[in-house]
Amino acid sequence: MAGEQTHRDVILRRLRRIEGQVRGLQRMVEEETYCIDVLTQVAATNAALQSCALALLDEHLNCCVTEAIVEGGEQARTKVGEASKAIARLVRA
Repeated sequence: MAGEQTHRDVILRRLRRIEGQVRGLQRMVEEETYCIDVLTQVAATNAALQSCALALLDEHLNCCVTEAIVEGGEQARTKVGEASKAIARLVRA
């Protein structure tokens, strides 16, 4: 469909919004905004990044990992292992 956005477009839009948030943080620091207000915006930016990461992970699991499991073999084990490591990194972050 012409109006339907691809997953890539959605992710890029999110990343551009996050980029704007980071620029806003820089401006806040330059303008010596109250520390707690800056920290509040840092937390919001972190939440936006986490949300973006989860969307990417979801897409990876639903496409790349699922396809590899259907095909089976070593590639399936590799993809599942990569996903597991990515989840571990997200949990630690």
